[in-house]
Amino acid sequence: MYDYDLLVVGSANADLVVGVERRPGAGETVLGGDLAVHPGGKGANQAVAAARLGARTALLARVGDDGHGRLLRDSLRSAGVDTAAVLSGGAPTGVALITVDPSGDNSIVVSPGANARLTEGDVRAELLGAARVVSAQLEIPLETVAAVVRALPEGTRFVLNPSPPRPLPDEVLAACDPLVVNEHEARVLLGDGETGESGETGDDSAGWARRLLALGPRSVVVTLGAEGALVCDASGVRAVPSVAVAAVDTTGAGDAFTAALAWRLGAGEELPVAAAYAARVGAAAVTRRGAQESYPTAAEVAALGA
Repeated sequence: MYDYDLLVVGSANADLVVGVERRPGAGETVLGGDLAVHPGGKGANQAVAAARLGARTALLARVGDDGHGRLLRDSLRSAGVDTAAVLSGGAPTGVALITVDPSGDNSIVVSPGANARLTEGDVRAELLGAARVVSAQLEIPLETVAAVVRALPEGTRFVLNPSPPRPLPDEVLAACDPLVVNEHEARVLLGDGETGESGETGDDSAGWARRLLALGPRSVVVTLGAEGALVCDASGVRAVPSVAVAAVDTTGAGDAFTAALAWRLGAGEELPVAAAYAARVGAAAVTRRGAQESYPTAAEVAALGA
């Protein structure tokens, strides 16, 4: 019935990555290592991660008619992603400037470029209808994400990672099944007064999940890094553990988690089961450098921690 297990609607960027001993503060300059250029962007990352796992995957995105755009198309195709809906033109390909410290933590600044030109007119109902699940993020215009929601066919599941976070209209929130956030994104969506700035506990995170669910999504997943995730729906909040690994680079790990989660939900798994699998995928991804090149195959996920 469906041509794709997962259609990702989102961004495609060239990641310009520099390793640093520590990330700079305001007004500070630090020396870094050699510049590396990798295919990235939250949309392209999710598409590659799902395809590597074996999902039939397509990407709706926009890149520039330039070298970075060609890099992205080549990376997507080599992973098995259908690129027929990857559009060209309107602006240079988006770029993400990334610093990574020795612990693997990163800081990212994104120049949207062509991603900002992915418009409501690029959203085609027949493409959405060809997928079991549609996944989106917020490195493209929010109006385009809202257009996706309005055009979703009956029976197609919608997964949203609101990153970078911003307030969401009710129609978008109501379609999310689930809304996938990390702790920072949860704080932004709930407002500064809703959560503490530091020292949060697991109980606090469960409270975030419940308050996020009260905003209107059908279900919520809060990712907690090495601690796994929390899933929340009408039946309550449940903790999902991760797998202990030595983290090398966390870049793109959240995208791998969301892609795996969306794919397994489309395959019929219950939310806690799908989230547990996604946590293993995310754990595998942080053991290698880069984003797309760090994503595991299904066999590698099965072997993790075995």
